[in-house]
Amino acid sequence: MKTSDFNFDLPAELLAEHPSEHRDEARLMVLNRKTETIEHKLFKDVVDYFDEKDLFIFNNTKVFPARLYGNKEKTGAKIEVFLLRELDKETRVWDVLVDPARKIRIGNKLFFTEDESLVAEVIDNTTSRGRTLRFLFDGSYEEFRTKLKELGETPLPKYIKRAVEPEDAERYQTIYAKVEGAVAAPTAGLHFSKHLMKKLEIKGIDFAEVTLHVGLGTFNPIEVEDLSKHKMESEEIIIDEKNAEIINRAVDAHRRVCAVGTTTMRALETSVSSNKKISAFNGWTNKFIYPPHDFGVANSMITNFHTPKSTLLMMIAAFAGKDFIMHAYEEAVKEKYKFYSYGDAMLIL
Repeated sequence: MKTSDFNFDLPAELLAEHPSEHRDEARLMVLNRKTETIEHKLFKDVVDYFDEKDLFIFNNTKVFPARLYGNKEKTGAKIEVFLLRELDKETRVWDVLVDPARKIRIGNKLFFTEDESLVAEVIDNTTSRGRTLRFLFDGSYEEFRTKLKELGETPLPKYIKRAVEPEDAERYQTIYAKVEGAVAAPTAGLHFSKHLMKKLEIKGIDFAEVTLHVGLGTFNPIEVEDLSKHKMESEEIIIDEKNAEIINRAVDAHRRVCAVGTTTMRALETSVSSNKKISAFNGWTNKFIYPPHDFGVANSMITNFHTPKSTLLMMIAAFAGKDFIMHAYEEAVKEKYKFYSYGDAMLIL
């Protein structure tokens, strides 16, 4: 498989700048893999495709406000600092991306507050835009994290050109987000409202949760033509015993098991054994799923519409069949479905 096999024309106006007015009223394209048919619905209609004891598996990661703005010492130049991951809790050392990067060298200091209560020192270069920072802050770890939250803003993807608005803090977060650690939302889950969750519950549908902390690697372009040469960035996964059991019971009973989002699917495919059982898991994954791939757990999935040549498009092509997906995407462009993080959704059965 080649990267260019997953290219298509995506008009710029189909990239969603804002979420739909109500979470569960985004549009929903329903694909049936067996019959290769396509239906056009609203997201709240998803309830009609599932029965009692079927299972939805959600990624309960929570996005933290990862984008900060600081000023470089002496010059006062404004620098964007994007927090990627905490490397050491004690010494407050973090992996970050900086922009513009050419101005930021080892030894530089960045000031985030007028009173200089939060300062960071650059202690290493990791990639062209990557840096390692040590934060200097007088106070407990909890106070330090509170300060980061106060100063940080919702990390909307770069394709959204508008300024962050107050509603983004709520809408760029799933309603079931619990475990903080993601720098991007697991976007398929953004369509679930409290009302829809209640309807699924009343119908007797079961829920399980996994945690995969979404990193920026999700958005990294593939720079090789041969897919087998692409390396994914690692992301952290946590699946506990209780949820592994719920998932295994549904698989054993041949229920419809729905992975909500590519991140959930990635967590499941990382932790599934050769006998199609999910084990409790606490670790990292750099698994890259592209055609052909034999999926071990979920037999249905919900996902947003992805950009051309993206690793996410490749995963769903592996799940639904490449030709069928590329045909569905042509249809989505023609029908003006909205793409990407705040866009519409697809249910693959």
